[in-house]
Amino acid sequence: MDDPKRILIVRPSALGDVCRTVPVLVSLRRAFGRAQIDWLVQAQFAEAIAAHPALDGIVTFPRTQMADWWHNPIVAFETLGWFALLRRRGYDLVLDFQALGRSGLITRATGATRRVGYRSAREFGWLGYTVRHPPPTALHTVDRMLHLLAAEGIDPVCDMRLYTAHRDQQWWTDLRRRLKIENGKYVVLAPTSRWPSKRWPGEYWSALVEPLLKRGVGHLVLVGSPAERRQVRWLALNPVCAKGTVIDLVGSTSVGQTMAIVEGAELVIANDSAPLHMAVGFSRPCVALFGPTAPARVGPYGRPETVLRHPDLAPQTAINFKDPKLGDALMRTIRPVDVLRRVDELLADREGSTSPRMSQTTTSEPEAGRVKEAAL
Repeated sequence: MDDPKRILIVRPSALGDVCRTVPVLVSLRRAFGRAQIDWLVQAQFAEAIAAHPALDGIVTFPRTQMADWWHNPIVAFETLGWFALLRRRGYDLVLDFQALGRSGLITRATGATRRVGYRSAREFGWLGYTVRHPPPTALHTVDRMLHLLAAEGIDPVCDMRLYTAHRDQQWWTDLRRRLKIENGKYVVLAPTSRWPSKRWPGEYWSALVEPLLKRGVGHLVLVGSPAERRQVRWLALNPVCAKGTVIDLVGSTSVGQTMAIVEGAELVIANDSAPLHMAVGFSRPCVALFGPTAPARVGPYGRPETVLRHPDLAPQTAINFKDPKLGDALMRTIRPVDVLRRVDELLADREGSTSPRMSQTTTSEPEAGRVKEAAL
């Protein structure tokens, strides 16, 4: 086919997956410099990509509002209208990197001449494609997505860089000044997770607080979603946390603000969650705490040395993290002393090296108005 003029990336969720899909965007921009490239993403995750200079537009997918379409005539009518507007945007190349029934339906609804995905897409998602490529085996999620581009003859560019909007950078600069946090003199803790099997125990996080502060990191900044507030109740039981050096922002920041916090951090310690992939996107040193999920598939891309996990589990081994019987048993095998040992290695590396990996990453805001939201 001729070079496409209008391209749509379909990757609505989840936040961590959206963050690590940016190499797809960069690859498409490199291959089709003059094309209009848009990204269909859930509205609450749009800030993760809105400032990226390779992106032209965002199509917001109102998943929550559409949830009741099947028994609410008004919502059903609005949903049909959303799909009609999507089709009228006139995409000629659409690539589905979610590979589920919902994303396959969205891909089909665009009416694009070339609709690309894997023939193994779950929930019959493959029915939405005109081109179905065989899936690769045993690849990291990022490599798997780039494999789909390669199958289309598009050279993959593995650029994981994320970009923070100026307003979010300024928000964090102002808040940091009020809290008297030196730039780069803080560690981000991301102690929460939607799934109990991915959560490092609260008492283990609490045990890190005083040793980390004694290592001269300045401040500890906690991030997480509003739905995860209850997971940091251990803060109230730790007297050190009341001294002003532990900043609890769980549930208080937008996606863009969380990105600004991660971008300037000296170090990020996180469960298998979105802040971990933000740390990769901003080239921040990190410690990744993994339980049932396989770091070889979904871990911090290109950073296997950052992962701590049960010693008997291979990086490729995955266990059903949705199994309620699993609890936090696997996460408990990672001891606070293991994390502190890894932190000491990273801090020593910081003191003895000037490598780009440990240096402060700075990003700039693309031209104002470059990314146009195309809410449907």
